[in-house]
Amino acid sequence: MQFKKLSITACIFLLCIQGCQSQPQVQGKSMSLITSVELPGVNGRIDHMAFDNVTQKIFVAALGNNTVEVVDLKNNKAIHSISNMNEPQGIGFIPERKAILVANGGNGRCDVFSSEDYQKITSIQLPGDADNVRYDPIHKKIYVGYGDGGIAIIDANTFKQTGDIKLEGHPESFQLDISQQKMYVNVPDKQQVEVIDLEKQQVTDRWKITEARANFPMHLDSANHRLVIGCRRPARLLVVDTETGKTISSVETDNDVDDIFCDPKTGNLYLSCGGGNIDVFKRLSNDNYQLSEKIVSKSGARTSLWIPQLNRLVVASPKNIITGSTLLVYAVKE
Repeated sequence: MQFKKLSITACIFLLCIQGCQSQPQVQGKSMSLITSVELPGVNGRIDHMAFDNVTQKIFVAALGNNTVEVVDLKNNKAIHSISNMNEPQGIGFIPERKAILVANGGNGRCDVFSSEDYQKITSIQLPGDADNVRYDPIHKKIYVGYGDGGIAIIDANTFKQTGDIKLEGHPESFQLDISQQKMYVNVPDKQQVEVIDLEKQQVTDRWKITEARANFPMHLDSANHRLVIGCRRPARLLVVDTETGKTISSVETDNDVDDIFCDPKTGNLYLSCGGGNIDVFKRLSNDNYQLSEKIVSKSGARTSLWIPQLNRLVVASPKNIITGSTLLVYAVKE
């Protein structure tokens, strides 16, 4: 009899939690949750996303599900699923070719699909663990981090690999300074940032990160020569001078940060953290950011995509025991 009472109580408790989590609006000073888009049948971890501004479609690397999910953001609906991936991690959209490049961590293959009919165009085989993807629209080059230490260079017109840059460890987030033809790469295994000369296609400098470890996401403020790095152990936000490689300031963040984006209108930073919050940092100066707000998201929702054309931040929330996989869409207040 006591067991039945406890079971009923537990069920009511879970229903209450589910009811609270299904509320459509989460208000904050800087942004509010305006909708949640379900990703039916998607299980496991969700990695990075890309966006087609013309059609307003988001492409989602559903790593644990071995699929790429296509979401129509105009109608807030999942419309297609590309299957037979192998742990898709990074994803890039090439607008001139109307193509999606998917980097598979499981086998190192980079698959290229049409963004119109989702048919495969070609594949590029890398040695393994293909991860983050960046696109240089000026020079028509795609960069893919992979393996135990490499950045592959892929021609965006032919989808052929044209170069390879060696690193000292597996690359996580990296950012391009197209005007200076430089790249900054987080290499957490070595607790450092590696600086690449893109014209020479080689590493020219290495900066040790001593204030914290597990340096995964980064944002580049190229105009002010600053690199903002998110670390997980301990959870810190570091500001690095790209002219000297020195860390200028450090501030505490929420746990398990995986993406950092900057709103150019306000200078605010948005950090999506697996601890269950979006940390909003206000820019006080080139060297200093102050935590101004924590927006509640969901536990494990650590990957995100900033869409400046729509003033939206989209956060990927994986399935848990209460709710299915969803994209949480936040409107940033102007």
